[in-house]
Amino acid sequence: MICKTAGIVKIALAGNPNTGKSTVFNELTGLKQHTGNWPGKTVVYKHGFYTLDGQKFLLVDLPGIYSLRTNSAEEEVAREMLCFQKPDVVIVMVDATSLERNLILLLQILSITSQVVVCLNFMDEARKKGIKIEIKKLAHLLGVPVVGTNARAGVGLDKLVKAVHEVAINKPVKVTGPLFEGRNSAVALVKNAEKISQTVLTFEKKDYQERDRQIDRLLTSKKLGIPLMLVLLGLIFWITIQGANYPSSVLMYLLSTVEKYLWLISLSLNMPIWLAEILILGVYRTLAWVVAVMLPPMAIFFPLFTLLEDLGYLPRIAFNLDAFFKKASAHGKQALTMCMGFGCNAAGVISCRIIDSPRERLIAILTNNFVPCNGRFPTLIALAVIFLVGNWPQPWDSWGAAFIITLALVSSLGITLIISWLLSRTILRGLPTGFILELPPYRRPQVGRVIVRSIFERTLFVLARAMVVAAPAGALIWLLANFTLADKSVLAHCAAFLDPFACLLGLDGYILLAFILGLPANEIVIPLLTMSYLATGSLLELNSLAALRELLLENGWTWLTAICMFIMVLNHFPCGTTLLTIRKETQSWLWTMAAFLIPTVVGLILCFFIAQSVRFLGV
Repeated sequence: MICKTAGIVKIALAGNPNTGKSTVFNELTGLKQHTGNWPGKTVVYKHGFYTLDGQKFLLVDLPGIYSLRTNSAEEEVAREMLCFQKPDVVIVMVDATSLERNLILLLQILSITSQVVVCLNFMDEARKKGIKIEIKKLAHLLGVPVVGTNARAGVGLDKLVKAVHEVAINKPVKVTGPLFEGRNSAVALVKNAEKISQTVLTFEKKDYQERDRQIDRLLTSKKLGIPLMLVLLGLIFWITIQGANYPSSVLMYLLSTVEKYLWLISLSLNMPIWLAEILILGVYRTLAWVVAVMLPPMAIFFPLFTLLEDLGYLPRIAFNLDAFFKKASAHGKQALTMCMGFGCNAAGVISCRIIDSPRERLIAILTNNFVPCNGRFPTLIALAVIFLVGNWPQPWDSWGAAFIITLALVSSLGITLIISWLLSRTILRGLPTGFILELPPYRRPQVGRVIVRSIFERTLFVLARAMVVAAPAGALIWLLANFTLADKSVLAHCAAFLDPFACLLGLDGYILLAFILGLPANEIVIPLLTMSYLATGSLLELNSLAALRELLLENGWTWLTAICMFIMVLNHFPCGTTLLTIRKETQSWLWTMAAFLIPTVVGLILCFFIAQSVRFLGV
């Protein structure tokens, strides 16, 4: 809860989804909150500060809502802030290309407070579509300041903060006029919004949305919507794989060269050999593999996926998948939370708050981990490139790897639907509820900002988190490999204990041990596995993906091992961060344990079935 602070002006930032609230918030406060061109992105409010003329302002970014009169979690958060915490000023974001619809929420807020500044955003898009808005007349009708902006380009934001400052220090303006008679009824709200729009709007084009409709006829059609979605995702994976191959090899070579210099430094410092091995073979080598394997694909995949977000395509994915989730007795918004899971499963779990039904929200939480997160994508790409298509000729190897990753996503979606259907027929019985999904207009992505934001907010953030976990994990692996019991290392004892069970799954004990030790973060499974194999006595210099393939082959890997490993990467327990998030969201250790067991059991069953089928057939 944001409390009143002496000497600080509190400002609430409200509006419909997709009106640019988070962009304005970031521009004014300097905080790098993630923004996206799709509904339900902000599910709790964020806050930050900015200063103007010596006065400090607290800006609170509320979730995007359409009305104050329904009972979803987003509307409750916004209503609590506007009605009970009484901000000094409310900035209401309004989409200039959809004025009439946005006015409904604005009129509701004006019935609560007159300390309002209207930010009329996307004025550049309105001009391109031939929409002309008389801003002065609109301000006169509403009785509050109206500022036209293009928030993504920073245009008009200086006028916005000045208007907020003036409203904060002046007395409230009393809003009156014939357009506001009976404004508290739903019918009157709609009529008033329509009257105001007709008064201030003129259209130079008869159908300014025709371009978007033509694109949507293609991208959301029953016959072509799904195939085009798969082709687009496959193309993104191909670009990622093709673009990441060379940088990964260069990084591996450079990092292996640095390792040699680290040995020279340790010798010059007369460092004890055991300490040098912990730091270099344990900590550094694990970190080097995290950087070399994860950084290139993330640096390519995240900007491409964020471009789709900025363009406005992700809601179209949800629209295409809505019918499938309905058949599974799940909520259509689960498709949106699933898309969030591509970035981070913990974020996907939090985004499940946009689902009003507790039953359907719980289904979405329990199944979100079936979507591979950013920590698992580099592992999937590495497995596909170095093993599953390792012997394919170029350029078919990269196309084959992209096809395999796309197929993996389709299988993840299929498993998500099946588990959702099973849950809705057993412990979480119920009928699916309907919802309204807004398809925002297509907007030209800001390529420069997307790249910078993706690199710093996603790629480097995830990489740093992985390195923080990988460093102690690498040291632990070295310690387990170098402490012996009965002429055998502790690591070998652990792997031998797990090996009989792992063999039933087409894996080995070291692979299962890597998954167990990788609970804190999915990103470190492959580095831990590599360190475990290297600790058995092999001194292979891992300076290329081909070297990793040779290491796996030397340790008994076959195509069956690679497939079963691939399946387990897709279907296993959530990382520690996601589990803690699930506990916080469900307030139940029982459901948290269910979220741990469900994907793990699915992965074990699939691996067991495939391994035993192959052995039975003698393939």
